[in-house]
Amino acid sequence: MSEHYFSPAPAAAHRLGTVHVLLPGLHLELGTDSGVFSPRRLDPGTRLLLDVAPPPPATGDLLDLGCGYGPLALVLAARAPRARVWAVDVNARALALTAANAERAGLANVTCAAPGDGGLPAAFGVIWSNPPVRIGKDALHRMLASWLGRLAPGARAYLVIQRNLGADSLQRWLIESGWAAERAVARSGYRVLAVSGAGRQAGAVT
Repeated sequence: MSEHYFSPAPAAAHRLGTVHVLLPGLHLELGTDSGVFSPRRLDPGTRLLLDVAPPPPATGDLLDLGCGYGPLALVLAARAPRARVWAVDVNARALALTAANAERAGLANVTCAAPGDGGLPAAFGVIWSNPPVRIGKDALHRMLASWLGRLAPGARAYLVIQRNLGADSLQRWLIESGWAAERAVARSGYRVLAVSGAGRQAGAVT
């Protein structure tokens, strides 16, 4: 089986690169490497999420789930300098890149963590994610059910999914599982879903 970017310890030979994130009032130069998600360019789904997600809460704990080399986490940290941004990924190489990129950008409010780390907060004021759909539907559903359950009351998650990789079926699953899941935007083959706990029902399917 070929190695994927969601491998905990990628064995791929290092191939360093640079990706630039340009947003109004913000320019981030991010180091990348092989063995992580989309190392040669800013993934268009990630770009779409950055373009359309509302400004994050100014304070509290914010989450980038599946951080890769850190574009979402660092934008959250730059936009909310008084918040604590948690960059979570199973990939140790991705976490090291995110930590180095945050240090280079002077963003001391980023904390990198593996999913099982004990210091992670119980609740988050927002979740941004370009989730790893290629881990398979069942694993993706388990992952999302676990982390969406940590949304603080009134908080939302913003998930970007390719249409042809199951965005619409994922939205249906979220709704059937009791989440409020709205299509915030559809563009260039991607969907951004805005998800909240409103309407969560006891006994909902997970």
